[in-house]
Amino acid sequence: MDAGTLDELLRALAHADRRAFVVACRDQEQSAGDLAALSELSLATVSEHLKVLRKTGLLWLERRGRFWMYRTDTALLAEVADQVAQLGGQAWGEKR
Repeated sequence: MDAGTLDELLRALAHADRRAFVVACRDQEQSAGDLAALSELSLATVSEHLKVLRKTGLLWLERRGRFWMYRTDTALLAEVADQVAQLGGQAWGEKR
């Protein structure tokens, strides 16, 4: 993963509500309405946050019947976690 992509992903995850949405969609698909009900945000605000997460690839959007459902790309999330862990090793002079 290049530095620009990592920066974009970390910016997307910097917001607490976005992190909550990623976690909520990790184990079970959620609709935008489901996610709005989990937060105190308006549906319009939730939609803006979901747009950011979709743009980075952290959330996928799929149609399920009449509903659009979001799910977390767990492989990408694991890759981000690995990149962050590597930063810790580099900061302390560890070799990989």
